[in-house]
Amino acid sequence: DAVRADAGRKALVASGIDACVKGNLPVDGARGGAGAAAGIVDGIDLDWEWPGSDGAPGNVVRPEDKPNFTKLVREFRVQLDAYGRSLKKRKHYELSAYVPTAPAKIDAGFEVAKIMRDFDFVNLQGYDFHVSGEPRTGQQSALYAKDDFSVDQTVRAWLRRGAPARKLVVGMPFYGQGWTGVTGGGNGLGKPAAGPAPATWTAGSEDYKFLKRLAESGTYKLYRGERNGHAWLFDGTTLWTYDDPAVLRTKADYVRRNGLGGAMVWSLDGDTPDG
Repeated sequence: DAVRADAGRKALVASGIDACVKGNLPVDGARGGAGAAAGIVDGIDLDWEWPGSDGAPGNVVRPEDKPNFTKLVREFRVQLDAYGRSLKKRKHYELSAYVPTAPAKIDAGFEVAKIMRDFDFVNLQGYDFHVSGEPRTGQQSALYAKDDFSVDQTVRAWLRRGAPARKLVVGMPFYGQGWTGVTGGGNGLGKPAAGPAPATWTAGSEDYKFLKRLAESGTYKLYRGERNGHAWLFDGTTLWTYDDPAVLRTKADYVRRNGLGGAMVWSLDGDTPDG
């Protein structure tokens, strides 16, 4: 509700800058206070999943989300720039956002040409294209895919709508999506499944460090998708789709070749213990 009126947006942005950028934290015993976290944060990242369309279950979706998101981004840019100019040593604070892959969700919530003028970069959702809650297995993070979601499709969708290539950052997963009770034979992809695969923390989602062990166990066969743009493990019953180092190298080459802004990962704790 705070983003629906000018006064609410101004207050929300000012509060965020006060706590995150200026570092004015609530006092908790010997901790906190004015400027306690000053200098730690170099910008603000917005994660509204998603303006104008369903994201997390239970989120409120309104038709006015799309223009209101544009106004919210503008307000952050204005206030961040004003604070940066007020400092004795002027500073530019970055403004970014996490944004969706599906063209329908882009069109429902994002006035791309307008918001990209204010953003330093956006992080493209490069994973969860298919998730373990679905009744059939699928790739979760393919760079290329025919007639399906992919990183390349996402990049091209944002470019067509006016986003500069240099401001597009590709999200890459350090985890995988998994199904068990997979039937239908073959390599397991696109087949019916009984449900999410058992996992260390949450059924159907597993860190790369654990999937690396599965790949090395000899129990699973490793498959690779179109132009080495994704990978999956299948033992005849359980399937895990994920990115391994070979896929990450392919994606990094894609980022460089297309002049994109870079890459981000979700999340660092999924990497091998030695980093």
